[in-house]
Amino acid sequence: MTAIAFLIGVLVLVIGLAVSIALHEIGHLLPAKLFGVRVGQYMIGFGPTLWSKRVGETEYGFKLLPLGGFISMAGMFPPAPEGEEPSKRRSRFFATMVQDARDANAETLVQADDRVFYKLPVWKRVIVMLGGPLMNLVLAVVLFTIALSAIGVQQGTTTVASVSECVIPASQQREACTSSDPVAPAAAAGIQPGDTIVSIDGTPVSTFAEAAAIIQRSPGTPLSVVIDRDGAQQTVQFTPQSTDRAVTDDQGRPVTDAAGAPQYETVGFAGLRAQEALAPQPIWAGADATVQQVGAVAQIVANLPARIYEAAADTLTGQPRAADSPMSVVGAGRLAGDIAAVEAPILARVQSIIALLGGLNVALFVFNLIPLLPLDGGHVVVALWDGIKRWFARVRGRVARPVDATRLVPVTFVVVVLLVGMGGVLFLADIFNPVQLF
Repeated sequence: MTAIAFLIGVLVLVIGLAVSIALHEIGHLLPAKLFGVRVGQYMIGFGPTLWSKRVGETEYGFKLLPLGGFISMAGMFPPAPEGEEPSKRRSRFFATMVQDARDANAETLVQADDRVFYKLPVWKRVIVMLGGPLMNLVLAVVLFTIALSAIGVQQGTTTVASVSECVIPASQQREACTSSDPVAPAAAAGIQPGDTIVSIDGTPVSTFAEAAAIIQRSPGTPLSVVIDRDGAQQTVQFTPQSTDRAVTDDQGRPVTDAAGAPQYETVGFAGLRAQEALAPQPIWAGADATVQQVGAVAQIVANLPARIYEAAADTLTGQPRAADSPMSVVGAGRLAGDIAAVEAPILARVQSIIALLGGLNVALFVFNLIPLLPLDGGHVVVALWDGIKRWFARVRGRVARPVDATRLVPVTFVVVVLLVGMGGVLFLADIFNPVQLF
C-alpha cells in the first residue's frame, strides 16, 4: 500500500504540474488572441507531437516531453533589415543561430495579415508576456486558499491524546520510564486522554500551542487547570516539572553548538500530548502564504548558483540537503510521493500535496520573471526597451526601427545552456540525495 500511495502522489504532482503549465500558456494565449495576434500553435510539452487538433487558425496539442509548453505567435520579432550583413564580431556558429531564428520568425509572418506580436503597443506586449506568470500566481493563491482555508492546517487541539507517565529529559534520549524518574505532573493530577483543556491559571486556551506556552514558561509554578470531561468541567492543579528540551530553529531543525552537540533549554513539562486536527484558517491565509512564498522563492532564485552549488556539495559529501533546497521536477515528484505515503490522515496528505502544487506555481511565477530570454521576463525587457527607444526617437523627431531581439539569440543560447546545466545538477541531487522532510 505504501508503494501505491507513493505512485499516486507522484502521479498527482505530474498532473497538477501539467495543468499549471497549461494554464500558464493560456495566460499568454487569451490576451494574444484578444489583441488580435495570430497564434499558430498552443502546445503542452516539447519534442514530437503526440496529439493535436486544429481549431480555427490555432493547432492545439500535446508533445512527448511534459517539461513545459509554448504558444507560437506570429511575428514575435520584427523582420530582419534588408541587406544586413552578418556581424564580423559574431562567430559563424552564433551567426547561423541568429539567421535560423530569423528564418523561423519569417515563417510566422506568412499569412499573418499584419496580426503580428512585434507591432502591438508596448503595454499590450507586456500584458501578453506577463499573462503566463500571473496565471501561475493566481493559481497559487487558489491552491493555498484550498489547502489552508477549505481544508485547514494540522495543529494540536486542546483535547488530550495521551498523558506521559514520567518526566524524561530530552538530553537522555530515551523513551522508557525508570523507577527513578519523577511522575509526570499531568498524570499525578489525574488528567486522562479525552479531556479537553478549557483554561490554565485563568487564561482561556483555544489551541494546544497556547496551553503548551503557559506550561513551558512556568516550571515550578503551581497552575490551576480547568478541564472538560464528558461535558462536565472540573478543576485540577499541577506544578510543571523543570526539564530540558532540544533547541530548534524556525524550520524545526536541531540547533547545535560549535562542537556539533545539540543545544538544550530548560522548560516546564506536564506530560500532555494533544490530539491533532485540521483547523481551517481565515480566507486571506492563502494570499498571505502566496506572498510569503514569493519572497522565499525570490531569495532562492537570487542566490540560485550558490544554492545549486550547496546542493551539489551536499550530494558529493553525503550531507543532508536543507528543506528549502531548490529541486527539479524529479525532486518535487519524490516529495509528493513521500507525502502521499506517510502515515497521516488522507485529508492531511491531500492538503500537503495541494500546498506543494501551490509552491510550484509560485516558483513558476518567480522564475519566469527573470529578465533574461527566453523567459517571459526577458521578453518584457525587450518590449520595454523597444518602447523607450521609440520614445527617444519621437522626442528627436525620428522614427525608430523595432528592436531586433534575434540579435540576442547568442545570449539566449548561453542562458539555456546554464539552465540545462543547473537543472542537470538538481536532477542528480534529487536522485542520489533527495530532500528529506520526514
